Amino acid sequence: MKILKIYIDAYSGLSKESWMLAIVMLLNRMGSMVLPFLGIYMISELGFTLENSGIVLSCFGIGSVVGSWLGGWITDKIGNFKVQAISLFLSAPLFLILPLFKTVESFAVIMLILSSISEMFRPANSVAITRYARKENITRAFSLNRMAVNLGFSIGPSLGGFLSYYSYDLLFYCNAGAALIAGIVFFVFFNGRKERNTGNTEELELDKTVKERNAYTDVPFLVFNLFCILFSIAFFQILNTLPLFYKDVVKLTQSEIGLLMGFSGFLIVVFEMLLIHYTEKKFTVTQLLVFGSFVTAISYFIFVFNHTLGFLYLGIGLMSIGEMLVLPLMSTVTAFRSQKNNKGAYMGLNGMSVSVAFIVSPFLGTHVATSYGFNTLWVITSIILFVVAIGYHFFTKPLLQKNV
Repeated sequence: MKILKIYIDAYSGLSKESWMLAIVMLLNRMGSMVLPFLGIYMISELGFTLENSGIVLSCFGIGSVVGSWLGGWITDKIGNFKVQAISLFLSAPLFLILPLFKTVESFAVIMLILSSISEMFRPANSVAITRYARKENITRAFSLNRMAVNLGFSIGPSLGGFLSYYSYDLLFYCNAGAALIAGIVFFVFFNGRKERNTGNTEELELDKTVKERNAYTDVPFLVFNLFCILFSIAFFQILNTLPLFYKDVVKLTQSEIGLLMGFSGFLIVVFEMLLIHYTEKKFTVTQLLVFGSFVTAISYFIFVFNHTLGFLYLGIGLMSIGEMLVLPLMSTVTAFRSQKNNKGAYMGLNGMSVSVAFIVSPFLGTHVATSYGFNTLWVITSIILFVVAIGYHFFTKPLLQKNV
């Protein structure tokens, strides 16, 4: 009963708007079922070369960066509700027409447009979290949202694999349907709904007398964002080179690799909210970012010395703890640093750190692993994460209020 109470406490106090934002994010990310199969589709169905498929996927990554920036910028102009609705309702027809594009050039262009439009949703959604969550619950609200993302990415590819077995066109159509459903649910619930955190009287008076910062010239925040980029580049080896390491060096089967990666998702879905609820009461944001980065560094360093299955699970377990602590707190720091009318720009800029990592991480990781070996890659990754931990220690505190 005590454990049950701890879980109830971890989820209690969150506003119904926070829950609905997470549900919309879950529907949206379940609709990303097409992404893991894009490479296979381009090579097996469209006859693209491996190099050409890489070019198209790079265009998708570039679109993600553009979408993060554009979504943040437009959110500050027209509000998070309109940007989220536009992104969801435009994504649906774009997924619907994907099968019409058969050449490398046309498919690259449509993927660039699609990723730009779909990624506009994320910074606007992050701003909405800060508007509807109570201040003391912001980190847990971001964690709930991230849990929805992980759950969506777990369910989506499973459905995508089943659908692609019968027809890739069916996969695209279901993706369009998921985006449309997410858009309808979002619009029906949030249309005309008043935001909770529009600023109290004291904050509004402060806004009148203090000029708001420009996210793109806010040097302390840009330095913090640089460490976020470094963390993301290092951490996201989990999606790129780590599965290759499991397959080529450790000689695991596909099912064993799937279980390892699934173990990470399981830990995040089951324990992230619990971990954040427990630690945010006992430690500062800076301490948690430092500890999370340090633990992630240790997790990669384990792979240098021991390849037994038990240590592989230990490594992925520690990596999951680091992820649970660092990624939602990156958003929390960004939320606290931003001001009333520039939250979109700050959230978009921080979101770009992850988008940039998605482009850079696979290239750097595979290059180092191919040229110098996986052990060298894990040592370099660990060193980068140790540097990030030190950077967070010195550069996070000035961005936050005291005792946060």
